[in-house]
Amino acid sequence: MNYEYIEELVIKSKNGDALSKEKLVNEFRPLIINVSKRTFLDGYDRYDIQHECYRTLFKCLSLYNLQSHRFVAYASNAIRNNNNDLIKRSKSRRSAEGYEALTLSDNLEHSLPSNEDSLEDMLCDKCDCESLKQAINNLSEDEKEIIDFIFFKNNLVTTYACLKNMPYSTVNRRKKVALIKISKYINKFNNVIEYAK
Repeated sequence: MNYEYIEELVIKSKNGDALSKEKLVNEFRPLIINVSKRTFLDGYDRYDIQHECYRTLFKCLSLYNLQSHRFVAYASNAIRNNNNDLIKRSKSRRSAEGYEALTLSDNLEHSLPSNEDSLEDMLCDKCDCESLKQAINNLSEDEKEIIDFIFFKNNLVTTYACLKNMPYSTVNRRKKVALIKISKYINKFNNVIEYAK
C-alpha cells in the first residue's frame, strides 16, 4: 500500500468525496479478504466477516485524527482487533444462541418442559423436607447451630470460627460430622420407605 496515497484518500473521504471512499475500500480489500479467510465465527459466513471488517474500516475513517498520518496501521489494527473481539464473544456465547438452540415448531408447547411441579415431585420434596427436619432434630445443639449458621443463613465456616473464637479446623470437623449424621439418618429413612413399598 502507498501510505501517502491512502492518507490523501482519507482526507478526501472525510471531506465527503464518495469516489475517494470507494478507492480507499479497494485499497483495503486484499487485507480484508485475507483476514476474513483466516477467521471462523460460528453463525457467520465469509461475507458476514468481510462486512464486519468494512464496518470497522468506516468507523476508523470517521474517528481518525488527520494529524496522526498513520491511517493504514490504525485501520489494520482496528480490523484485526475487532475480529478478535468477535471471536472472543462467539466463544463465550451460551448454547442458547448457537446451533444447540431450540428450533421453533408448531408443537413448541409440547416440546418445552412444564415449569409446574407434578404432584409426585411436590410430595417427594415435602417428604425430603420432613426427613431433613427430623435428621437435624437428632443433632446436638452445637451441631444444629453450625448447620443453621452455615447452610440456612449462608455464612462461612471461617465466620463461625471467628464468632465462636474456635479454630477453623475444629468448626470444619464438627460441620462434617453433622453432615455425616444427617446423611446417615436420611439414608436410613429412605431405606425404611423403600422397605415399606
